[in-house]
Amino acid sequence: MLVSAWSGRNEALRPRKINAFRVTGRFLIMNMIRHDFVPYHFERLDPSEMLCRSEQYYRLMDQRRTVREFSSDPIPDGVLENAIHTAATAPSGAHKQPWFFCVIKSAAIKRQIRVAAEKEEEENYQSRMSDSWLEDLAPLGTDEHKEYLEIAPALIVVFRENFRIEGGMRKKNYYVNESVGIAAGMLIAALHNAGLTTLTHTPSPMGFLNGILGRPKNEAPILLMPVGYPREETKIPDLERKPLSEIMKVY
Repeated sequence: MLVSAWSGRNEALRPRKINAFRVTGRFLIMNMIRHDFVPYHFERLDPSEMLCRSEQYYRLMDQRRTVREFSSDPIPDGVLENAIHTAATAPSGAHKQPWFFCVIKSAAIKRQIRVAAEKEEEENYQSRMSDSWLEDLAPLGTDEHKEYLEIAPALIVVFRENFRIEGGMRKKNYYVNESVGIAAGMLIAALHNAGLTTLTHTPSPMGFLNGILGRPKNEAPILLMPVGYPREETKIPDLERKPLSEIMKVY
């Protein structure tokens, strides 16, 4: 229904018509379709315990390192599920939770993924990557060979859900990259907290993962992550993290 707020006689000064349904409809949507709110049970800690916990957690996470040499030892049942549960507690735009996690333990599927990933990586190293990119990677000793994709006891592929399909209709998700990025970070932290090591592998392009894992076109893989224990006598690059003075400023 179209209505006008103008009641005068001068048509030249008559304002444009207002879609009353749109205005009132938006008001009704904002006020009628609303989640129930429940009490938030929050435990406020003593300042000394807060400091202690924050220091302990930092020390734990400061031990986290990316590894490329994995043991094939199996992961105890329930550990990966708990880590993914933790990742799924991440905040997300309009609480749409636009993520999906695939856990791969099948040797046959891991083999398929390795073959496809190495094909893309070979092209990356030979032609897609710039000289400066290759120079930055050289100290880390990386190349197109990804045997860890078969050796690690599990792979986790993180997908972002670009949009939803509900009742055959396309529905928007919001802040998808930010939401899934936060969830991926929480997943890495949860896995480290559980005593596992990871590698954030991002072959590009990654669309082959949709085909191998049978994921729909509205999802896109953002991270292929081997998970497990480091192989005995594994070595890692001797790297230093930036000091707090270089990454933080208090205003």
